Amino acid sequence: MKVLFVLNDPPYGSERCYNALRLAHALSKNDPAMEVTVFLMADAVVAARKGQKTPDGYYNMERMLKRVVAGKNQVLLCGTCMEARGMVESDLLEGARRSTVDELAAATIAADKVIIF
Repeated sequence: MKVLFVLNDPPYGSERCYNALRLAHALSKNDPAMEVTVFLMADAVVAARKGQKTPDGYYNMERMLKRVVAGKNQVLLCGTCMEARGMVESDLLEGARRSTVDELAAATIAADKVIIF
């Protein structure tokens, strides 16, 4: 089964990204055949910035995304949204990559389920 997650909210300040990534990880952990794609848009693109430092005991988006990209899962970022926030590909954690809305459209068509956070 293919599941597409579309995240829009900033990585910190609300728990929407946190909860989405918890679910994405749980799906791929509980079903080895599951293919999970996480598409980050708007302020959510900042979740894939490498080198995040959070206080002890606080969740860390970079670590959570690294768990998602393991195996055949993928993390894609809206290129236009990255540019609007001054991000370049060298800012991204390993395994995440710049993408396009056309690729999001293709992933949406291919997905069995689309979950928007």
